Amino acid sequence: MSTLRMIAAAMGSTGVAMGAFGAHAMKDVLTKRGSTAMWQTATIYQLFHATAILSLAAASSSSPSSPGPNDTTVDVNNKNLLAGKLMAFGNLLFSGSIYCLAIGIGPKKIMGPITPIGGLLMIGGWVVVGMS
Repeated sequence: MSTLRMIAAAMGSTGVAMGAFGAHAMKDVLTKRGSTAMWQTATIYQLFHATAILSLAAASSSSPSSPGPNDTTVDVNNKNLLAGKLMAFGNLLFSGSIYCLAIGIGPKKIMGPITPIGGLLMIGGWVVVGMS
């Protein structure tokens, strides 16, 4: 199984779990804190990027295994891997920090700035996709 496919599977399965966890087990806490929308945002971004990374994995696996002398397949596959890793790490920071902020884990002073860093990494992943 490819690295990107494993990342997508982990992000997708935990995204579904976090969505269910927020809707059921954490419903009262999130409602009381007024952070239900935050939790939903984190879940949506996580699931959306899991799908994007899975698409990058599919695009990489459909490339020919033995490129010709003028073929850029290896370069595109490397860019897909870089884009997927940027999206995954960015999402870990972005959604992870929002999950923590939504339930009050960790100091807001530290968690707050982590969110936009994660967002920038995800944007970077999309830029790499555009460049490949």
